[in-house]
Amino acid sequence: MGIYGVIANLASERTREVGIRMALGAQPRDVLRLFLGNGMRLAVVGPAVGLLGAFGLTSVLKHLVSDFPGSDPLIVGGVALLLASVTILACWLPARAATKVDPIQALRAD
Repeated sequence: MGIYGVIANLASERTREVGIRMALGAQPRDVLRLFLGNGMRLAVVGPAVGLLGAFGLTSVLKHLVSDFPGSDPLIVGGVALLLASVTILACWLPARAATKVDPIQALRAD
């Protein structure tokens, strides 16, 4: 919900920009690519940092706690893939709404 809220707010704040882009000839796929590009960065960087932190913390906990089970790379990777997929979906919904912006309405909004 947090990522969706941030991207939806970003899309609503950039309505005028999207309207100008579409008035100058940008296709809906270009607008979609603009917002999904930002989301893909979140979807790649977030899980990558999380995986590094998880594996680093696991190695530290193995040394501190004798019966610590460790981490299953398959489960950790699956969760990271699931979170990345949810991030992409959360970015796609506002991006799809941004492609439906009428350039005239967006320019007259202010």
